[in-house]
Amino acid sequence: MADEKAKPEAKKANEAAEPKEKKRRLLGVEPVETRHEIVVRGQKLAYTARAGVIPLRDAFDETEAELFFTAYEVDGLPDRSKRPLTFAFNGGPGSASIWLHMGALGPKRVAMEKEGWMPAPPYRYEDNVHTWLDQTDLVFIDPVGTGFSRASKEDLDKKFWSFKGDIESVGEFIRLYLTRYKRWTSPLFLAGESYGTTRAAGLAGHLVDRGIAFNGIVLISTVLDLAAIRFMPANDLPFQLFVPTYAATAWYHGRLSDELQKRALPDLVAEVKAWAEGDLTLALMKGDRLSDADRRSVAKKLSRYTGLDLDYILGTNLRVNIYRFCKELLRHERRSVGRLDSRFKGVEGLAVTERPEFDPSMLAITPPYTAAFNHYARSELGIESDLAYETLSMSVNEKWEWEKGSMPATGEALRSAIAKNPYTKVFVGQGYYDLATPLFATEYMLSHMNVDPAFRANFEMENYEAGHMFYLDLESLAAFRADIERFIGAAT
Repeated sequence: MADEKAKPEAKKANEAAEPKEKKRRLLGVEPVETRHEIVVRGQKLAYTARAGVIPLRDAFDETEAELFFTAYEVDGLPDRSKRPLTFAFNGGPGSASIWLHMGALGPKRVAMEKEGWMPAPPYRYEDNVHTWLDQTDLVFIDPVGTGFSRASKEDLDKKFWSFKGDIESVGEFIRLYLTRYKRWTSPLFLAGESYGTTRAAGLAGHLVDRGIAFNGIVLISTVLDLAAIRFMPANDLPFQLFVPTYAATAWYHGRLSDELQKRALPDLVAEVKAWAEGDLTLALMKGDRLSDADRRSVAKKLSRYTGLDLDYILGTNLRVNIYRFCKELLRHERRSVGRLDSRFKGVEGLAVTERPEFDPSMLAITPPYTAAFNHYARSELGIESDLAYETLSMSVNEKWEWEKGSMPATGEALRSAIAKNPYTKVFVGQGYYDLATPLFATEYMLSHMNVDPAFRANFEMENYEAGHMFYLDLESLAAFRADIERFIGAAT
């Protein structure tokens, strides 16, 4: 009897010794609605902003994660079901939607210099006269681990930080939003940037099988096949596909011959693309079988188009890695060029290193956008929380689980979605100075989707004279906005 009495006490002692599973502090904010006005193209728009979280729950109704969103709806419409609705997100993986939200699509825009350069602090935001809000209602989604979105427990991170988990969670958010706010019959659009284009294409295929079809998909700085832009041994594709952007970058910084510097940028890029998919591709395919004479001939042409020295080109075996290019082009000035936007210059501590110290185009936008959104969320959107807003989470990026060790390719998902819903239109926007998702790589991906000839006219592509986030440049932003107005009108 004494032993039996001791058992409950021993059980309690063991339970006390076991560490309890910690739950994360979540935002826990029911969507807050606030009223605002903006003048767009001479028209005053009254609109409602809605910011907060939608919880994702498991089969037992337990909250697994919260997805933070910011939505904008124009007021005073007699029938909102006919109003277009666009879901937008950025990429990373690990990026919040802040860049598209406060840089291009939303009613507020972070104030930068007209080319997109960083202004002097303190930073501010202003009305975005190029907002899409006069054309479509907007919902900006922060995937789990970004912005204010979090999994409820650390063990659940891995469920969402993978290609499959990401698609399923964002897809579930879209379903819940359409349900809660009665938007199932609205014309629907997706807008994604960078890895967000991978997500958008995957979502199109995922959701069409679940009864959610899109009128249009906007791909901004596109990557439908990550293998095409990853510099890896025995993968020559990036060494071909990046060269036209190397040429554009060298042209911008005045590193080409007088003859090439006089060319219009689109003409120069077209010439380099034709050479890269011809002579350069054939040379790289031969590998070690390439003769010395042919190697030197190709190296001379590659040197001419990239602004890099002939000996340097020969030393790379005709294969110029992006980071080497970013460091080498302006090494003589002890400067580097940006990866996201090669118009930007970085000041290097040493000229002798192989890689740039940092990406000047990324660092130029991080402080202004972070400061502006944190102020905006709390002063105008009504969000009251000490929780950090993760603009770009390195934890998500570093712990992301690629499917079976491979890079996802979602061109097939997009092809399938269009085959099932042939009314879907696709707009692709690219920057000439984008060294993260170069325009020639995007063209390659689009032309390798096996799209039926009957649907090839569903795609259109425009290039802008800026970088990965081409909307940082005011002229490019205005041109992009005009293209989108036409695109949405045609797709609806």
